[in-house]
Amino acid sequence: MNNPFPGVPHIESPLFPRLREQLDLTAEEARIADELFARGYAVLDFPDPEIDARMERIKTHLGPRYGIDFADPRSDKTAGERRVQDAWKFDADVKAIAANQVLLGLLSKLYGRRAFPFQTLNFPVGTQQEAHTDAVHFSSLPQRFMCGVWLAMEDIAPEAGPVFYVPGSHRWPQLSNAMIGRRGHGSSLSSAQDPFAEGWRALMEVHGGMEEPFLAKKGQALIWTANLLHGGSRQTDPHLTRWSQVTHYYFEDCIWYTPAFSDEALGRLRMREPVAITDGVQRRNSWLGEPVAVDRPAKLSLLQRVKQVKWLGR
Repeated sequence: MNNPFPGVPHIESPLFPRLREQLDLTAEEARIADELFARGYAVLDFPDPEIDARMERIKTHLGPRYGIDFADPRSDKTAGERRVQDAWKFDADVKAIAANQVLLGLLSKLYGRRAFPFQTLNFPVGTQQEAHTDAVHFSSLPQRFMCGVWLAMEDIAPEAGPVFYVPGSHRWPQLSNAMIGRRGHGSSLSSAQDPFAEGWRALMEVHGGMEEPFLAKKGQALIWTANLLHGGSRQTDPHLTRWSQVTHYYFEDCIWYTPAFSDEALGRLRMREPVAITDGVQRRNSWLGEPVAVDRPAKLSLLQRVKQVKWLGR
């Protein structure tokens, strides 16, 4: 069948049951595709025979950066820095995990466009974040050409604040500033997801969404779609670690932007210029194969910012 919706990822398409037959998937790839379509997430063993050694080297290399005494089992592991962003720039193992060719091939096949990793986050403990979607941070035009992969670098105990997800929430509306009645372009926020929290809570209540923890085993990875609600459970034992790596992926031939600071209806986008971790080369925004220039917002003066805050009622 000819795909009439090329601007929708295969595993998000309403035609997926038919498209699935054309994707030449292995049994394992088909399982992952079906779960992403139905639930918005899928679990797999990370496809790297050297993954155990890589994870242990990462812990040793990044450990001193967190300001945590990992050697003392009685120390509060939540008292230090919770993450290192973009360690791929100086750690070969972090980069190798993000740029794993088997995983990139799988994502490219399931989304219908070539995937590339653009950000890594490495954690020694959980985030304890409330339910949110990545779509307000990292989005694309066409929508939903973005995903995340979370890798467990140790067995995760329930008391360590495991990742949780809300199955099926990827099918709910993707929230935007227009939907919640605020202006995003030129605004400033301490947290890009805060303005959307009330909307996510309302969707959870109306749809009966339930948070399910992911009690991962070392070496398991979780793929989640752009609009899946997920977060970090409360950590009840501060002496435990929860080592993990998150890699965020975009897909080529898209416009990439940050919705929290954009007003799509006015064409005012906080566009991104992502660098592909695979080769260190900046990717160009494009639309249907044609390059799109990045609109760089002018810097606001302090007075303009004060007026803006008053206008927004914040």
